[in-house]
This record gives sequence, C-alpha cells and structure tokens, in this order.
Amino acid sequence: MKKILSLGLSCLLASTITACSDRTSQTNKNTNSLKLLYWQAPTILNPHLSTGFKDSEASRITLEPLASFNNDGELIPFLAAEIPSVENGGVAADGKSVTWKLKQNIKWSDGQPFTAKDVIFTYEFVTNPQVAAVSGGIYEVVSSIEAIDDYTIKVNFQDVNPAWYLVFVGAEGMILPQHIYQNYNGANSREAPANLQPVGTGAYRVVEFKPGDTVIYEANPEFRAAEKLGFTQVELKGGGDATSAARAVLQTSDADFAYNLQVEAQLLQELESAGQGKVVSNFGALMERLVINHTDPNRATEDGERSSVEFPHPFFSDRKVRQALTFAIDRETIAQQLYGVTGQATANFLVAPQQYVSTNTSYEYNPELATQLLDEAGWQDTNGNGTRDKNGVEMSIVFQTSVNPLRQKTQAIIKRDLQALGIEVELKSIDASVYFSSDPSSEDTVERFYADLQMYTTGNTNPDPGTYMQFYLCESVPQKSNGWQGNNRARYCNEKYDALWRQANKELDSKQREQLFIEMNDLLVNEAVVIPLVHRANVTAFSNDVTGYELTPWDMRTWDIMNWQRIKE
Repeated sequence: MKKILSLGLSCLLASTITACSDRTSQTNKNTNSLKLLYWQAPTILNPHLSTGFKDSEASRITLEPLASFNNDGELIPFLAAEIPSVENGGVAADGKSVTWKLKQNIKWSDGQPFTAKDVIFTYEFVTNPQVAAVSGGIYEVVSSIEAIDDYTIKVNFQDVNPAWYLVFVGAEGMILPQHIYQNYNGANSREAPANLQPVGTGAYRVVEFKPGDTVIYEANPEFRAAEKLGFTQVELKGGGDATSAARAVLQTSDADFAYNLQVEAQLLQELESAGQGKVVSNFGALMERLVINHTDPNRATEDGERSSVEFPHPFFSDRKVRQALTFAIDRETIAQQLYGVTGQATANFLVAPQQYVSTNTSYEYNPELATQLLDEAGWQDTNGNGTRDKNGVEMSIVFQTSVNPLRQKTQAIIKRDLQALGIEVELKSIDASVYFSSDPSSEDTVERFYADLQMYTTGNTNPDPGTYMQFYLCESVPQKSNGWQGNNRARYCNEKYDALWRQANKELDSKQREQLFIEMNDLLVNEAVVIPLVHRANVTAFSNDVTGYELTPWDMRTWDIMNWQRIKE
C-alpha cells in the first residue's frame, strides 16, 4: 500500500519518473480527441473573405465544396452526387455549361437541408462587389446559374470554358448556407456571426472559436457519415512557431498533427528520430517567392492610399534593377542549406502540374552581372555613404515577411546579397495571423504591401493554373477602392499578359492552352516581375497512431479529415 501511495504521489507532484510520463502520454492518446497545431493561427472561418491558407484550413473542417481533387488529380465528389462529364451529359459539348447533380438528404450542422439554393447563393455572395470576396475571380467566367430542381444546378459560362471544374470545386469552392448568410450579402459581409461560428455540412462543427488562438470542433451529428468519424472532438491550436509545432508531434507527443512545417530540414530529421511521429510531405504547386512592389510604398494619394498605382516605384519600375535582384540572390544556398530535400531552387512562377512547367527559363547567381545592371541603370553611390543613389533617391528598401525562423534566415541571406550590391535593406517580420489576415483595416497584410519587397508562399490550389495565373492581371490589384481585395499585390500591369490569360481562359485545345500558360510564366520571369525562390514541398507531421489521411496539393490539408482515425491498440 505504501508503495502504491508513493507512486501516486510522485505522479501527482510532477515527478520526472519516466513511467508516469509514459502513462500520461498513453492516457492522452486514449482520449477521443484530435489535436492540430497551426502556428499560423486562423482569424476568420469564412474562406471567401481571407487569402490566408490557415483560415481556409480551419474552414475546410466545417465547409465543403461540390468536389475536390485528390493527389492524383482526380475529381472526388463531396456535395456532388457525381462528377460531371461529357459522357454523362454533365459537361456541355460546346464547353459553355456544366450541370451538377447534388447529393440529397444532406443537412447543414444546424439541421436545415442543403439544396441547390445554397450553391446559387454562394455564387451570388462571392460575386457581389460589396462583399469583396477573395475567391470572386474564379466565378467571373460564369454568366448565370440556374436550379433545374432542388438537387440539380446548371452553370452557364460567358464563353467557352475549358476549366469548368474550377467553379464550386476545392478550397475556393466551399459552399455557404443561404439561410445563415442571406442578411450579410453585402458590405456587411464581415459582420456575419457565421464568420466566427460557421454552419457547415462537413464532418465537424465549431463549438468555440478564439480568433488568433484556438478553434474547438465537435463531431457534426448531421454529417452524412457521422458514425464513421474517428473523433468526438478536434482542437485546432494556433500560435507559437513551426519548430515548436514539429516538436510537439515528433518528439513530445503533445499533438497529433502539425501544419506547414517551415523548419530547416536537418532539424526536422533530428526531431523525427525521436520516433513519436513522422514527417509527411509532397511536392505540389507551392512556391516561396520574392514579390516586388511596382508602386511606391512611401508616397500617398490625397486620401492617404500608399502603394498606389498612381505612383510607380522609384527604382523597381526599372526592368534592369529588377533583373539585378534576380542575379544577386543566391537561391541554391537558400534551398540547400535551409530546405534540404523539402525544397528545390526554381526560376519558375508556375511549378506544377508538370505539363505547365516551362523549360525555357533558368536562374543564375551572378553578383558581377547584378552590379553591371545597376550601374547601367544609373544607380551608383555618388555620396560615398555605401548606398547606391540616383537623382537624390537612396536605394533603400523595406523587406517584409511573416515571423518564422526559416523565413528570417532566408531574409538574412537576401539582405546580405543585396547589401553587397549597395542596396540598404531593413528587415520587417509580421505575425502570420496579421500578415495573412486580409483584414482591410490592417496596414501589415500582404495585400496592403507597405514595403518594397515581401516574401511568402502560394501556388495553384488545383491542377488547372488559370486562377493562379490570374494573380498578375491588372484588374486583380488590391487597392482602397476594392477594400484591398485582390491577389496582384505587386501592382504589376501588362496588357500583353492580360491578353494571354484571356486567350488561355477559353482555349479548348489542351496543348495550346499549356503553351499559353508557359508563355505567361516566361513573361513574368524574363521581366523579373516576381523572383521565384524555392519550389517547396507541403511539409506536415502526423502522430504515429493517426491514420486515414491523404495529402493532396490541390486542396487544404484538412480536406479529408472525415477519414482520419486513431489506431486502436
């Protein structure tokens, strides 16, 4: 009895006895709860109102599209009863419409029925200019949507549309409930309570949300396969950093899943050697890039708008200066030393699928050529202060990115390379929950871009690159007049690029369409509009006893969470 009491007291008093630690860990594993770590904490649970992956990741647990793409690029139905095709009559032979049949007897998590009205409402919501939805660009090809009946919709396109499968599909296709959002379909869209307490058709429903911190979900009793769900509760915890998230899964078993592990490859290997979890990664379309501001972040319009298209950047508007940057940055060092097997240096903006990847481009680390280009452009150190200048303007820049050890080390390498050329660099790091929030009132978002350079990762979220290549259209520039919504954060505008995109958007010949996208990529690279750095793998970590998942580069990591299970011993 004394021995039993002694052991119990030791455990209660937080002793270092290994057996107690193992017993506590085992107890945690036996609970029917799934713990997800997202060091980039979500701030909103409506994916149509945020450009941040972390918000879409959290939203995808509750909301669903009609279909999505798996890792092999195959369309998998979610709310759709079947995948449309020419053979089954769903895809029109002329490429101008697609008909979707919806699953019946689906309910929203509040018990209301899901019908064609919800799909049509979602279209009306994301295309309403007052809503300023970030996903609106995908739906610009649509001329109208009609309900054939309660469980059949027909999407009519404005013209021939080879990418009919983008609308209502994948991360940008999540369906919203009409009865919840109908009073917020306008300028008040961000005031909708459902942005924080969503009602969805997905496997789990939100019971508590603290923006920038935690989301607590419970199994959705209305889910069509509720009896097959692996967990009664899901906790998504935000904050911290990628390294601590990786350690919590791979080393200490404090969590089951860690998201977006931008951690140096060597450290990941060391953590994985603890044997508690495994690093799971695949190469999709993610690309870490250096975005060049083509407008002046230091000048403001009369109404206070900075980085306005009214004022071109004092030196990045010069092609030779931008090209100098491409030769000045040591991409191989960044890829090899920081990313290892999880990253490859690249010259391309479009890095997947393979048929769209250009073989016409290349990158070169050549500081001498970079120096020559700056000299030719007239930027020299005329006052002897160590910084190049021209017409009284100093070549001094602000370079911003999110708070992350890997990104701060990348910043340091780029700063070293640029300062060696005589470009003064001030580094700025912004908390990820702010940087990627798309909050129109914040001056520190990627959309506002009140800096000269910024760095982050994105890519096409489905096998068709049409929406991704839309990023650099003139009409996609975020500005005060559109509530700072739009993906063309560089404020680049080129009519030739726009014409290529419009042509690709209605080209039915797949080979010709591939060449058009490659031509667009080459234009961006040769004009040094953006500087691709590293083709990144999608890196996550899973506990050894969690199974059933399949990563896909064409949707969020939580896309198949209804299949996740804990292995029972």
